[in-house]
Amino acid sequence: MKRSEIFFGLLRIPVDFCAALAALLAAYYLRAQENILPDFLKQPDLGSFPSFPAYVKMAVVSAVVFVILLSLFRLYSLKVTDSLSAEVRKIFSASLIWLMAAITYYFFIREFPFSRLALFYAFGFMCVFVSSGRIIVKNVQRSLLRRGIGKRHIVFVGENAITEELIEMFKRSGSASVLGIAKNFLDLAAMAGEKCRVEEVIQTQDDHEQAEHIIDFCREHHLQYHFVPDLLEVHRSNVEISALGGIPLISLKPTPLDGWGRVLKRTFDIAASSVGLVLLSPFLLLIAIAIKFDSPGTVFFRFLDDGEKAFRIGERGRKFHCLKFRTMKMGTHSMRYTLLSDRNIRKDSPMVKIKDDPRVTGVGKFLRRFSLDELPQLWNVLKGEMTLVGPRPHLPEEVEKYDQHHKFLLTIKPGITGLAQISGRSDLPFEEEARLDTYYIENWSLWLDIKILLKTVLVVMKPYRE
Repeated sequence: MKRSEIFFGLLRIPVDFCAALAALLAAYYLRAQENILPDFLKQPDLGSFPSFPAYVKMAVVSAVVFVILLSLFRLYSLKVTDSLSAEVRKIFSASLIWLMAAITYYFFIREFPFSRLALFYAFGFMCVFVSSGRIIVKNVQRSLLRRGIGKRHIVFVGENAITEELIEMFKRSGSASVLGIAKNFLDLAAMAGEKCRVEEVIQTQDDHEQAEHIIDFCREHHLQYHFVPDLLEVHRSNVEISALGGIPLISLKPTPLDGWGRVLKRTFDIAASSVGLVLLSPFLLLIAIAIKFDSPGTVFFRFLDDGEKAFRIGERGRKFHCLKFRTMKMGTHSMRYTLLSDRNIRKDSPMVKIKDDPRVTGVGKFLRRFSLDELPQLWNVLKGEMTLVGPRPHLPEEVEKYDQHHKFLLTIKPGITGLAQISGRSDLPFEEEARLDTYYIENWSLWLDIKILLKTVLVVMKPYRE
């Protein structure tokens, strides 16, 4: 690895720490001002502010936590492959998690040392300051790369789509100079002999006989060797390389929601669902009262017509009780399979959707139009049975009708909203819904979750007619 790559990789740590610390100090200074928007913001009680030395200690700890969050987003890889826009998105996501974690922490300890508005100032400053620091570091590194300082010199072995894609990536990033493409070992030996600047070899063709000669050649000439197996032509995402008894093992994971991805998503779910339940609790109470006044029966849809508990199917086929406000008259659930079966407009799928459903109550129609009946599922998210974003939770009798490839949707927890829901709510053909959910599972990122949640708000604001 180039010394410049190590240097700039390590440089990002103190730069990010200083930027986060500066953001926290700027937030303190801004909130302490008495003349900032006096007509809109209540002036803080400066006597309740911690002393500046005490605040600096808090800020240092917070900045360290923030740097740890950035590391969980893999922003300290010595070989940076993310674009600048991708880095900024990850910084925004990490800042948002930091903010939500701080709010959740102070909510549970039920005390706050000074103005809560300072937290939101710090969030904004962190996004700007840390992104600015990254831009400066990246521009300095790019400037040196343009002068040839730190640029890697690479030769490919193998002509295929992966080779072309990697070459384009290197051209965009400017991090490497591709000296040529060798068709086989003999070509590589000739090129390396002619161009002694070769430092790395990337083999993209699966040829075991050639690979053995190429590896020996690279060892002899102290060249770094990389190998892209053919199976990655089909499955290039979610690849994990580990060692088993000293033997390298390439693992294809079904989703990035393994390891730290799972931890990040769960942390985000806990923070967001906790805040959501607290903020929405008065509204949820009003909905419950409206349901009780509108029709006799329970507030939540909890039991089937025969008195059995109503379950949904969750991660890996586990049953759980999915909290939903009751939107139908009591004792009418099974009518979807009997008296109303001829109104089912999704007969080509495991799902059942009744057109002009007569079972829906007056309040239920309003709740369904704005998807308000699903808000209690925030409790399922907090319990760990669901997630904020994921595939739709389906009934056991619907899952029983799944084709084999549909069962991949049970890889992760079901969500309150998802990629399919924002792309057509329940109007999508089931195969299209499954395709979108499969894409989400295979390409999950926290930034994708945030985008889906933001778009959900916009979609829900538009009334939905069944």
